[in-house]
Amino acid sequence: MSQLFTPFSLGKLQLANRIVIPPMCQYSAVDGSATDWHVMHYGTLSHSGAGLLIIEASAVSPEGRISFADLGLWSDENEVALKRMLDAVRQYSSMPIAIQLAHAGRKASCDLAWKGGKQLGLDEGGWQTVAPSVSSFNATDRPAQTLDEAGMQCIKEAWVAAALRAQRIGLDAIEVHAAHGYLLHEFLSPLTNTRTDEYGGSLENRMRFPLAVFDAVRATVPEMTVGIRISASDWVAGGWDVEQSVVLAHELKKRACDFIHVSSGGLSPQQQIPLIPSYQVAFAERIKLETGLPTIAVGLITEPEQAEAIIAEGRADMVAIGRGMLYDPRWPWHAAAKLGAQVEVPPQYWRGPPRGPVLFSNTSQ
Repeated sequence: MSQLFTPFSLGKLQLANRIVIPPMCQYSAVDGSATDWHVMHYGTLSHSGAGLLIIEASAVSPEGRISFADLGLWSDENEVALKRMLDAVRQYSSMPIAIQLAHAGRKASCDLAWKGGKQLGLDEGGWQTVAPSVSSFNATDRPAQTLDEAGMQCIKEAWVAAALRAQRIGLDAIEVHAAHGYLLHEFLSPLTNTRTDEYGGSLENRMRFPLAVFDAVRATVPEMTVGIRISASDWVAGGWDVEQSVVLAHELKKRACDFIHVSSGGLSPQQQIPLIPSYQVAFAERIKLETGLPTIAVGLITEPEQAEAIIAEGRADMVAIGRGMLYDPRWPWHAAAKLGAQVEVPPQYWRGPPRGPVLFSNTSQ
C-alpha cells in the first residue's frame, strides 16, 4: 500500500492522504477581498485529490500585505468575499481547507510579483513598513520602522481577529506564517532582530513575540487545528538555523501546536540555497525526530516516487506540492496512478483517466 495515500490526523482534522497544497500567493485580491480568480483557482485545486488545501498568505492588516493585491482577512468585506469563495468550492468538494494568516513586516508594500516585486514608493501606492528593528530587505528599500509594544499588541490583536473570522466562515485549520522573511521570522532571526528589550537578544527573547502570537491564536480558536510555518534556516552565517528551529518546535509542542510546516530562507538576499530535489526535507526530518510534532516537508518535491519515499522512510508526515501543483493541478491523480492508490474526485471526472474509474474512490460527491 502506498504510504503517501494513507490517512493522517492533524489535531481533530482528518486527512484522506499525506499530500498538502501549500499557500501560494495569487496577487489577485481587491482591497484584500477574494475575487472570481480565487473561486476558479481554489475550485480547480479542490478537485486535485490532495489531502489538504491551504489558502495563500492572507494579511491580518492592510499594512501586513506583501502587495496591494494580497488576500486579507481584516475586514467584514474580506470575510464576506472569502466566505463566498469557500461556499462555492465547498458546494462541490469535501477537501479540508486551511488558511495561512500572515504579516509581511519589512517585506510589505511591494509591486506584483510578475512586475518584479520591488517595493513601491509612498508616492506609488506603497506604505510604511514595520519590523522588529530598523532595517530593509533590499538596500534600495526604505527602512522599516521599529515596532513598539503598542504596535506589537495591535498586530497580535489583528491575528486574533483574523482567526475569529476564519473560524466564523468555517475554515478547517489555521497556519500561522512565521517563515520566508516576514514579520514573525524577522523577530526570530538575529539578522533582523537587533532589539535590546525583552523581545531581542537571546533566543528566548527573539521567540517571545512569535510565540505570543501563536498562543493568542491557539487560545482564540481552541477547537480548530492550528499549526505554523517556519523557515528552518536563513542560509546565512550567523542567522536563524535548524538548531534554533528545534528549540522553537519544542516550545510550540508545549502550546498544543498541531503541525509545523518546514520551509527555509526568504529573510536575506545574501542567502545561499542549494536548490536540489528535497533540499529542505532534512529540516522537517530533524524536527520530527527530535520533537515528534507532525511535520509537512516541502522543497522541490516533484515526483510521486520521491514523495512516497519521504513518507515511507518517516522523514516527514506530509509533503507539500506547490509549484508542481500549479503546473499540474491533477498531480495527486497521476501520483495515485503510479503508486496504485485512489483519490477522491467528483464523478463528473471519472471517465477522464485512461485507466477508468478504478483510480477514484466512491466517496466523491
